[in-house]
Amino acid sequence: MNHRIVFLDRASLIADMRAPSFAHKWINHEQTRPQDAAARILDASIVIVNKVRLTGEILARAPRVRMIALAATGTDNVDLAYCRAHGIVVCNIRGYAVHTLPEHVFMLMLALRRNLPGWQADVRAGLWEKADQFCLFTRPINDLYGSTLGLVGHGSLGNGVRRLAEAFGMNVLVAERKAAAEMREDYTPFDVVIREADVISLHTPLTAETRHMIGAREFELMKPTAILINTARGNLVDEAALADALKSGRIAGAGFDVLSIEPPRDGNPLLELDLPNFIITPHVAWSSREAMQTLADQLVGNIEAFVAGTPRNVVT
Repeated sequence: MNHRIVFLDRASLIADMRAPSFAHKWINHEQTRPQDAAARILDASIVIVNKVRLTGEILARAPRVRMIALAATGTDNVDLAYCRAHGIVVCNIRGYAVHTLPEHVFMLMLALRRNLPGWQADVRAGLWEKADQFCLFTRPINDLYGSTLGLVGHGSLGNGVRRLAEAFGMNVLVAERKAAAEMREDYTPFDVVIREADVISLHTPLTAETRHMIGAREFELMKPTAILINTARGNLVDEAALADALKSGRIAGAGFDVLSIEPPRDGNPLLELDLPNFIITPHVAWSSREAMQTLADQLVGNIEAFVAGTPRNVVT
């Protein structure tokens, strides 16, 4: 079989892509609008997608599709129930960001715990020049050493963050699922983690269970000195509640790499914040050049394994 491979959002991956080792025709689209997706995959047997949504309605119009190769770990943009019912194999990427994303988490964590944006603002405002002594004491600085990190989600990325945290001398608590009936060994009740952590970092997929898992209730439980880091999915957090918590001083700060809708063309309450204790980056924690090349290599390997009859990284 001569496979027809269609990559719907090639511009989302800055890396070299080697050609698969079987007969095929490869078609790249830099970006794909939702209304164009069905027509572009009409004759495809393998679809590569990063963030373009593939709903059941779209897939029903492309009956030749046998595999969806995700150029990402997250699967919330693909109708998995439809794929299971129609024999479409879905494979994702795993483990490629185990260094780059934890480093990004710690960039945000250190900047917020040590008040880097605030210090920069004070220096630009000329406060150091007016100081009575050699240093400026306008903002608090807190060490990571001896503080408590609360991990919500403990897969490869959460574990990567844990390794760095332990190297910094942090105490680590891993949160049990929010609605769990039983407690797994080495896990801590969700509410206990929310109450005790100095830094909370989210590393869980977006599901019906995890949507808005952090909201007004959880902000009330947090220490007023707590910092929230989200490099996973925007909708894990009630963004309006976070904005309120930051503006009211209910928590000390937040660092986000994700929003509920990306790109945020119609605005977002978090984008309206102009606070030194809130840092936002545009969904780039995963995207070091090294990580993207690892992703690209694994992506082609996933496709080759599927064609060879031994699919790997299958999402069930």
